Amino acid sequence: MEPKMTLEEHQSRKGKTYKLLLIFAMISILMIFAGLTSAYVVSKSRPDWLSDFVLPNAFIISTAVMLLSSVTFHLAFKAMKNNNSKQVTLLLWSTLSLGVAFVVFQFKGFEQVIENGYFFTGSESNITTSFLYIVVIVHLLHLLGGFLSLFVVIYNHYKQKYNPTQTLGIELSAMYWHFMDFIWLYLFLFFYFYK
Repeated sequence: MEPKMTLEEHQSRKGKTYKLLLIFAMISILMIFAGLTSAYVVSKSRPDWLSDFVLPNAFIISTAVMLLSSVTFHLAFKAMKNNNSKQVTLLLWSTLSLGVAFVVFQFKGFEQVIENGYFFTGSESNITTSFLYIVVIVHLLHLLGGFLSLFVVIYNHYKQKYNPTQTLGIELSAMYWHFMDFIWLYLFLFFYFYK
């Protein structure tokens, strides 16, 4: 007869399962963006490609904001491990605010592209800016999952469901948030340097 699992063993096994599922989901998302950037590379040979297109400043600012949000999320996780509830609250709300700022600057980037005379769709669009638009929108859609998980983490934090030994929810949410940060950094550097 198999011995019964302790609560700690059960929590550990559950955590490993959830992390593994999240890793599989992140690999799937990574494949989507690998496919999109591969299509971008192939499309570069088209005669209507804009080789002199420059990313607007708003995308640079949004990148810095996203990196900062990853730092605040990491610090929130560390504060939870140190049982500093007030600091966790401040850092989680900071992460959420920075995430919203990231989205705002993404749309400001779209506005700047249009102000520069480029369009994403319609008869006046071109393949370069259409790719940019599609990739940013797909990233924002995936980031929506990060926002949802962050809302759940904030809610659970207020319900005092986390403590230094029970951090699975915040850890999974932070993993996904950092991953989406990595994806955006990859996309930004790709669009910035690959012309």
